[in-house]
Amino acid sequence: MAIAQSTPVLMLDEPTTFLDVRHQLEILELVRRLNQERGTTIIVVLHDLNQAARYADRMVVLKDGRVVRDGTPDRVLTEAVLQEVFGIHATVLKDPVAGTPIFLPHSIVHREG
Repeated sequence: MAIAQSTPVLMLDEPTTFLDVRHQLEILELVRRLNQERGTTIIVVLHDLNQAARYADRMVVLKDGRVVRDGTPDRVLTEAVLQEVFGIHATVLKDPVAGTPIFLPHSIVHREG
């Protein structure tokens, strides 16, 4: 409905939840086209960080309701941020097709104390 109304700002909360991978990509491609072709400002909440990094111009990572990192996907999706915010060890690589960062999780950070 919001798309049909050509609203200048579109806010989406987990729009890909419960969708298979193909339909997730269709939604994210549609959102990208709305931004590029109509100039629609898009704000999307995604828990899939690899998808967020691929489709977002800007990412904001929160922890306990506070902004930990804000910027381009290259600046935000780092091994240090993944460890600090999500408590995981991961390797961050460049997607060979999109050129955006992607991460591969390895293990949970075990903290003593």
